[in-house]
Amino acid sequence: MRLDVGQLPLVGGHPALDLVNTLERGAALDGKPPHDFLSDTSALLRWTVKVGLISDAEANRAGQAWLDDPAAAHAGLAAVRDIREGLHLVLLAAIQPADGGAAGDPGDPAGGDPIAAGAALVGLHERWSGAAARATLVLDRGDPPQVRLTYGTVAAMLIPDRIAEAALDALRTADLTRVRRCPVPEGGCGWLFLDQSRNGSRRWCRMADCGSSAKARRLTERRRAARAGAP
Repeated sequence: MRLDVGQLPLVGGHPALDLVNTLERGAALDGKPPHDFLSDTSALLRWTVKVGLISDAEANRAGQAWLDDPAAAHAGLAAVRDIREGLHLVLLAAIQPADGGAAGDPGDPAGGDPIAAGAALVGLHERWSGAAARATLVLDRGDPPQVRLTYGTVAAMLIPDRIAEAALDALRTADLTRVRRCPVPEGGCGWLFLDQSRNGSRRWCRMADCGSSAKARRLTERRRAARAGAP
C-alpha cells in the first residue's frame, strides 16, 4: 500500500530534494508508471505546508485562488512538476560516481546527462525569473532592520514561486558534493538526499526502510545460496 503524501517521509535534507522525492524514482514495478505523490492540487497544498514552504493561512489563500480559477490550479501543479523534474536532472548530473569518474558516464547509474541538465537549468532559471518578477521587497523593522525579498505575492502562483525559490536555494547554497542517490542497483528507492553524516558515508535514504530491506534481501540470498551448495 502506497503512502499518502501526508505520510511521505522527508529524507532529502532540503525541501527542494524532498520535492524531487515526491515521485517514485526506483525500478519500475510491473511496467507501471512511477507513482506521483503530487497527484492533484490538494496533495500539493498539503505537501507544501508539510515541508514548511507555506503557512496554513497561505495554503488557504492559494487554495481559494485555485478554486476560483481551475486553469490557474492546473498551471500551478504543472509548474511544480516541471521544476521537480528539472531539479532532478541537474542534481543527478551533479552526483559524482563512486569510482571518481565524471558524472553522467554511461556506466554510472547515478550520473545524469550534462546536456539535459544544461537544458533543465535554463528552464529552472525561467521559472525562478518569473517568481522573482512577482516578488516584492519588504522591510522588516527588527534589530537590525532588514530588507528581504518575499516570493509568492500572487495567490495563484504562490506555491510554484516558493518552490522555484527553494530550488534556487538548494542549487546555490547546498553542498552538491554531498548529494546522494539511494542506490537502485542494491535495492534502494532512487530518492535523493544530502548526506549530512560527519564522514560522508550515508548510503540509504532511510536505514529503517531501504537499508534494512536491502540487508534482508542479501541475507535471504546468502541463505538460499548456502542451501543450494549444501550436500
